[in-house]
Amino acid sequence: MGITLRSLEDADLDQLHAWESDPRAVAMAAFTRADPADRSSFDAHYARNRNDPDVTMRAVDDDHGLAGMIASFTVAGDRELTYWVDPARWGRGVASAALAAFLQVEPLRPLFARVAEHNVGSAAVLVRAGFVHVDSEVSHAAGLGRDVVEHVYRLDA
Repeated sequence: MGITLRSLEDADLDQLHAWESDPRAVAMAAFTRADPADRSSFDAHYARNRNDPDVTMRAVDDDHGLAGMIASFTVAGDRELTYWVDPARWGRGVASAALAAFLQVEPLRPLFARVAEHNVGSAAVLVRAGFVHVDSEVSHAAGLGRDVVEHVYRLDA
């Protein structure tokens, strides 16, 4: 499977919105917008982030086209990572390959990532890439409407 990263295009947004509002994916990610189906909130989020020079955002393509997105951004002085993969492609190595490619694009370290405790697949992707679990905290998961244990991972090199 070949993975490539490219600029996120307007034409990608309909598919990303569909994935980001999929109930199964929202349950796994947990930390989403309060109403993941709200298209205007989705559009505002992506417009803001695509126009922010501090955000590095890429579309993830595999051999069959758009497979997800991956990005980094700064919050409270920490560089953080986020990604979203088509639920139909989970468990096929897309996230791992996209993260490996993205780590060549994003030079800043340390790099942090946050994962809901129940999202063991995403945690495994991070560990395989060299991230180390450094903290856990209870955070409000707007997408689920309740508090969830969130694990924090860090990559130093």
